[in-house]
Amino acid sequence: MGKRIITRRRGKGHGRWQVPGHRFAGPAKIPVPRASMEAVVEDIFHDPGHLYPLASIKFQDDGRVLRALVPAAEGLHTGQVVSFAGQPTSGNVLPLAAIPDGMPIFSIEGRPNDGGRYVRAPGTSATIVSHTAAGVVVKLPSGQFRTFHATCRAIIGMVAGGGRAEKPWMKAGKKKHGLRNRPTEYPKVRGVARNPVDHPHGGGQKQHEGKPTTVSRNTPPGRKVGHIAARRTGIRKG
Repeated sequence: MGKRIITRRRGKGHGRWQVPGHRFAGPAKIPVPRASMEAVVEDIFHDPGHLYPLASIKFQDDGRVLRALVPAAEGLHTGQVVSFAGQPTSGNVLPLAAIPDGMPIFSIEGRPNDGGRYVRAPGTSATIVSHTAAGVVVKLPSGQFRTFHATCRAIIGMVAGGGRAEKPWMKAGKKKHGLRNRPTEYPKVRGVARNPVDHPHGGGQKQHEGKPTTVSRNTPPGRKVGHIAARRTGIRKG
């Protein structure tokens, strides 16, 4: 008896396809301090839920001692004072209006006080291009120019943990356990390499689908593989 195809067996993501979020330290967002504008770096550690190191910072807020997790900047160390309204030095958090042109930044907020959404990959940074009446123009690592609101905040410097992808996995077992904390299927077997009872593209004397790969949006789950609701396939001519 064959198996159900992987898309049906995975479902909404449960069992071994569920990300072990109970192992993660928590979300890494820039806090919004209301009283104190300075924080102290308590610890820098690795979290399996993030590809970059996290920095645990402590600050005072209305008489309470609060802690938050932020992406660590390159060169950040424990005991360093992180300022939310100081000079544009590495590790500080400032609004884009207060950051001079040409300064590298990361963890940029898409909307004011959302905690940072852009440029968070290890070893990456964006660059302030200009300040205009419409906002602040930032060049992203992809080369795209994007305009942000002047009150959106960002961290000065570059994301720590660069060069992570340069280290090879060396063996399949290391990669299997390394990708366990991500919503990634590994190893991923092609459909044409399976048996016909395991996948609609399986079987045959050679690895070829043998049938059209474009399916409708309303195709039943057991057959819904390939180019789902494809408007156009192949090379455009004319």
